[in-house]
Amino acid sequence: MERFMALKFKTHKHMPGMQALMEFPNGYSASVIKGPYTYGGEKGLYELAVMHSGNIAYDTPITQDVLGYQTEEEIDSILGDIHNLPPRLNPPPSTRELLKDSRVLRRDKD
Repeated sequence: MERFMALKFKTHKHMPGMQALMEFPNGYSASVIKGPYTYGGEKGLYELAVMHSGNIAYDTPITQDVLGYQTEEEIDSILGDIHNLPPRLNPPPSTRELLKDSRVLRRDKD
């Protein structure tokens, strides 16, 4: 629980709830949030995103999405996993870059 206890939660800037950020020497970071609109927040659980260069890293061995419904113990373990990731050579694509070719953002619906 050492890593979880080191998190410094603050009021989230964009939605009700709280957020803590933790940076790691390998260039990754973690965003841990809890609030009424997060996965598990209404049950007192946390949501975690693996981050790199300010973007969610959707392509790590840990997860390809955010991790919701996490206990404090699970968050602590995941923080250790992020710490142990090898350094990344290139930043991950932004969400907008991932979606730019999808039908979601295209005006021409072929």
